[in-house]
Amino acid sequence: MSDQTTKPEHERSTGARPAGVTTEQSAATSVQQMFDTIAPTYDRANHLLSVGIDRYWWSRTAKLFRPILQHPEAIALDLCCGTGDMTMALHQHRPHTPEAAPIVAIDFSHQMLSRGAEKFAPHNILPIEADALHLPIADASVDLVTSAFGFRNLANYEAGLAELHRILRPGGQLGILEANQPEGLIGALYNLYFKTILPRLGGLISGKPAAYSYLPASVERFPRPPRMLQLIKAAGFTNPTWTSYTFGTAGLYHATRP
Repeated sequence: MSDQTTKPEHERSTGARPAGVTTEQSAATSVQQMFDTIAPTYDRANHLLSVGIDRYWWSRTAKLFRPILQHPEAIALDLCCGTGDMTMALHQHRPHTPEAAPIVAIDFSHQMLSRGAEKFAPHNILPIEADALHLPIADASVDLVTSAFGFRNLANYEAGLAELHRILRPGGQLGILEANQPEGLIGALYNLYFKTILPRLGGLISGKPAAYSYLPASVERFPRPPRMLQLIKAAGFTNPTWTSYTFGTAGLYHATRP
């Protein structure tokens, strides 16, 4: 047996793989369909299941990028924007002037993006339905890319990082806010809630229990911070860091395109 196959799944994971799928294409289709089905209850479920802490995570992340966002000409892109809560947090730090560039909000779930577009309508935000691995964005044209709790759903993490490196300008910044699997006592308590209680509650709220069984499985599969930092560096980014949020249950990956 090879060293690769004996490693824990999170160390050899190359992308999201919902139960029953084995290829990148089928994984992407499965994730897209899943988010389309839970879109109507997504916001309510998120806020309840995180006890409102998700709002703090978005706000803290957006505040970090204020120095970029406050420049009217800066191009900011929120990837896997879902229903747009991270996008709206970024928008709070944008100049409300006619010459300010719009924030670009991208997701490949039509139903999720439609609900985000309702929030965006009064604001200078441009929603685009597109695949994160094949973005309709020019090379070296973006100053900031964020992704909040969506990157781990990509069918290929390395390809996703390569695509973000492609669209960022030299000096552009990357911010990936993601869930994490903590260790020790915190990890044990986290697992009790995340793997037992959350799927049941999420299933009751949404009527889609399979989607909320996928959630803890996707976090368990996602690379831990040391491995994720290696992937970010291998994609060509410099100074990658991970900042722990809320006892390591989530955190921000931050890096720069040189």
